[in-house]
Amino acid sequence: MSQLSEKELSAINELLHGEELLVKKFQMLAQHSQDQEIKSKFENIAEQHQSHFNMLYRELG
Repeated sequence: MSQLSEKELSAINELLHGEELLVKKFQMLAQHSQDQEIKSKFENIAEQHQSHFNMLYRELG
């Protein structure tokens, strides 16, 4: 993989931060949900955003 420019690194960093916030948000929503179906959907969404985070993080390595 070629070196990433400073602008690309900054953009990936912003995306990582956004994905991290979404993971935390949906985990919190799942924890506070009374409905098991909704709780499960929130957990799935959190997992998807965690996957996005991991993919972006690998781009830095």
